[in-house]
Amino acid sequence: MVRLHVKRGDESQFLLHVSGSARLADLAPLVARIYNGRLKVQRLCSEMEELAEHGVYLPYNMQGLTDEQIEELKLKDEWAEKCVPSGGSVFKKDEIGRRNGHAPNEKMQQVIKKTIEEAKALISKKQVQANVCVNMEMVKDALDQLRGAVMIVYPMGLPPHDPIRMELEDKEDLSGTHAGLEVIEESAAQLWWAGKELKETKLLSDYIGKNEKTTIIVKIQKKGQGAPGREPLISHEEQKQMMLHYYRKQEELKKLEEDDDDSFLNAEWADSHALKRQFHGVKDIKWGPR
Repeated sequence: MVRLHVKRGDESQFLLHVSGSARLADLAPLVARIYNGRLKVQRLCSEMEELAEHGVYLPYNMQGLTDEQIEELKLKDEWAEKCVPSGGSVFKKDEIGRRNGHAPNEKMQQVIKKTIEEAKALISKKQVQANVCVNMEMVKDALDQLRGAVMIVYPMGLPPHDPIRMELEDKEDLSGTHAGLEVIEESAAQLWWAGKELKETKLLSDYIGKNEKTTIIVKIQKKGQGAPGREPLISHEEQKQMMLHYYRKQEELKKLEEDDDDSFLNAEWADSHALKRQFHGVKDIKWGPR
């Protein structure tokens, strides 16, 4: 199996095992699916951290309003009584005004926070450093864990307008957001390797040969964005090691120069004619004006 080190720009994303005979028409969408799945997990984790701290999402017409404004406009959150966390809630006001402030109790908060940590670990970029390959099953496992935690803490479910529920039901609307710009549609995904676009009509082996025990760096782009920046000839870690080696060499040379210093030859005790001058009485004669 060929190991793909998938990058977006210069940033590592994940490792993926694929067959060298894989069709690029299938491979590019697969890479995009895993890439987008990881983004979904990250968005869910971010929102679930807020859920644990401040409870469920307020209706859109109540968000950002003060208590006085809500009372004046006679607005009511109909979902507040329906979506109560298991074991009751504790009030912790959301200063941003997005969530209703009725947070789960400490025990249920820990359920959410622990699940977030486990889900993040599954799809973390640190898996690249650990040489662990990520696949779509792992992404689905992370999503299932997050879904399970929500069901445990909110057995009655979340409001239909809550971004967590929308994410879990694949109804999220990311238009006009930074998160939306990060997503790469499967039909628009394009892979690059060694400065070459990997054409959908070819096989992976058409580019890298039939060696099934190799690792290559591929970059995922949106079609029409042009070629991504090429990989540097040496990695950042290799460059750091080279600089360290150069510094050590410099220090060694300095030490050798100090050891070879012959300035001591100008010292009085090193003068081979000192005794002779002393006998002739010319030891302390100085030439020049006084």
